[in-house]
Amino acid sequence: MIRRLPAVQRGPFLLESNLSRLVNEAFSDFHRVGLDVSANFGRTDVYEKDQVLMFETELPGVKKDEIAIKVEDDQLVISGEVKRNEEIDRESYFRVGRRYGRFQRCFPLPADLIQKDGIKARFEDGILTVTAPMKESIKEKAKPIEIAVE
Repeated sequence: MIRRLPAVQRGPFLLESNLSRLVNEAFSDFHRVGLDVSANFGRTDVYEKDQVLMFETELPGVKKDEIAIKVEDDQLVISGEVKRNEEIDRESYFRVGRRYGRFQRCFPLPADLIQKDGIKARFEDGILTVTAPMKESIKEKAKPIEIAVE
């Protein structure tokens, strides 16, 4: 049988290295699309369709009146709360596999490209769809540039 020593005893700098890595990973997503409070809740697809920016977010178990949507500082902010069934005692659970509590997802909006007053939302079958129409000035199709062969 091989006896393993704790990480600190195997290498005195290993713990510091792992701690630094964890801190760096925690803050590496700070400016990425979809910054959120609960990373595994509210999974979202963002795509463009017919000059409309589409945000489709999975919100299973959330009721329409528990969702808040706002545009703040050129960001689309989707937040809410998933509440636990209070009719069941906590001591009665064998396992809790679902997430409960507050959630928030933030998505940067291209300030010069979106008609903020035209943003709409629809909630159906646990899917929140937010549509953000793009301004007329960018609806023109890009012209392809020919590459000359010498």
